[in-house]
Amino acid sequence: MRLATLAGMASMSQLIAEHTSLAADDVDWLTAFVNEWHLLADTSFSDLILWVPDVDDNIFWAVAQTRPNTGPTALEDDVVGEQVAYDPEHLVTSAYLSQEICETSDNQLRAGIPVDVWAIPIVRGDDHVIGIVERHTNRMGVRAPGALEDAYLETADILSTMVWQATYPVRPPSDPSHSPKVGDGMILSSLAGIVSYATPNAVSAFRRMGWAGDLQGEDLRALTRSLVADQPQLGQTVSSDLTSSQVRELDLETRSATIVLRVVPLRDLSGPAGVMVLCRDTTDLRHRERALITKDATIREIHHRVKNNLQTVAALLRLQSRRIESEEGQLALKDAMSRVQAIAVVHEILSQAFDEVVAFDDVADRILRMVGDVAAAQGQVDARRQGSFGNVRAEMATPLSLVITELCQNAIEHGLHRSSGTVLVVPARMEGRLEVTVLDNGGGLPEGFEPPPRSLGLSIVRTLVTDMGGSFHLGNNPDGSGSRAHVVVPIAD
Repeated sequence: MRLATLAGMASMSQLIAEHTSLAADDVDWLTAFVNEWHLLADTSFSDLILWVPDVDDNIFWAVAQTRPNTGPTALEDDVVGEQVAYDPEHLVTSAYLSQEICETSDNQLRAGIPVDVWAIPIVRGDDHVIGIVERHTNRMGVRAPGALEDAYLETADILSTMVWQATYPVRPPSDPSHSPKVGDGMILSSLAGIVSYATPNAVSAFRRMGWAGDLQGEDLRALTRSLVADQPQLGQTVSSDLTSSQVRELDLETRSATIVLRVVPLRDLSGPAGVMVLCRDTTDLRHRERALITKDATIREIHHRVKNNLQTVAALLRLQSRRIESEEGQLALKDAMSRVQAIAVVHEILSQAFDEVVAFDDVADRILRMVGDVAAAQGQVDARRQGSFGNVRAEMATPLSLVITELCQNAIEHGLHRSSGTVLVVPARMEGRLEVTVLDNGGGLPEGFEPPPRSLGLSIVRTLVTDMGGSFHLGNNPDGSGSRAHVVVPIAD
C-alpha cells in the first residue's frame, strides 16, 4: 500500500510551506515527482522518503514516503513529519552537501533486518538541492537474482540518475486510474526500438494481442504496427511514439485484446539511454466498459420509449376530452393528461442523461410551461420558478413532478379561480431536505378552509409526499396575498 495518497500530498504541501523557503517552481517539481516516484520504488524494490531542507539548512524534514509494490518494506513506520538535524555522517546531510548520490558501504540493521540505503540529491537549475530522496531496500526480501530483477535494478539506477539530474519526472503525468505500473508489464528497448528485455506480464499482454513469439530482440515499432495494422489508431503514430524523446501514452486495440502503453524515455550521464515501455492489459476492463455503455444506452432507450408511450396516452386523453360534452368530464381528462405529461417529462430528461440523477430545474420549468399553456384558455397565468431544485434521484423525480403539477393546477383552479394571475414555485435545499413552496396571488383560501375529501389532486399530493417521507401543508400566505402550499421531503445532498 502506498503512503503518497491525496491526504499525504496535502501534508507534504503543508510541511513544505511551514518549514522551507523553496520556490513555487521547486515545490511543483517535487509534487510532480512524488506523483511519479512509484516507478523508482518498484524497480529498486525500495521504500522512498523525500527530505527537504528547512529554512535553516542544518535541518531536513521528511515530507513524503512510499513503499514498493514489488517487495517487502524496509520501514515499518511512517516518518512523514519527522526531522533530522545536521550530521556529517548521515547520508541525507552528505548528499545535500556533496550534491552526489551517497550510499552505505555496509548494510544497516533495522530490527535485525539488513537494509541498503542510498541518498539521492535532486539538483536543479543553478546547482541548488531542492530535496533528497532516501532509498531503503530490505535485503531479506530481495528475490534471487534473475533477468527480471536485473532489468528492474538497471532501470532503477537510470531513474536514480535522472532524479539526481532533475530530468525525472517526465511529463505529462500518468493517470493513477489508467496508466500502467511496473508490475503490469515492462519493456526495455534501445533508441532504435529493439527490445532488450520484456517482463513475463508484458510478453503475455502482447501474446493476447496476437503476437506468437518472444519480444526480446524484436523491433517493437514494427511488431506493434503489424498487430494493429487493420485497426484505426486515432491520433497515434506508433513508430514515433514508441521511440519518442517525450512521454507518450497509447491505447492499442486488436480484435482480440486491448493494451495501454506508457513510453518513458530514459537518460543517463551520457545522454539518452533507451526507452522504458510500461504496458497494461486492459482487455477485460474495456469489455466491462463496453458492457456498461451498452447497458446505459439500453436504459436511456427504455426511458425514451416510455416517454413516447406516455405522450401517446396524453394525446389519446386530449382527443377523448374533445368528444365529451360534460364539462366535469373534460376537466377530469385534462387533469389526467397533465399528470401523464408530467411523468413523460421526467422520462424524456432521463433518456438524455448518462446516470440516474435528474437536473430537476429543467423538469420543473417544462411543467410550469405546460401548466401555463393549459391555463391560457381561461386567463393569462404567469407560472415561473424562483430558486433551484438541484439534482434529484430518478426514483424521486417522478413523484415530485406529479406533486408540483397538482399543486400548480390547484393554485390556478382554486387560488386564482381560473383567472389571470401569478403562480410561483420556490424550491430551497436545506441540510438533508428539499422544501418546495407553491404561491399564488389570488384571493386566498376562505377562513376555516378544509380540503374537500373527494379532491383527487390533493389526495395524490398527500399520498406521494407521504411515500417520500415528507410533509405537506396548505394555507394562506402570511400577508394574505394568496394561497400557499408547502412541501418538505428528505433528500440526499
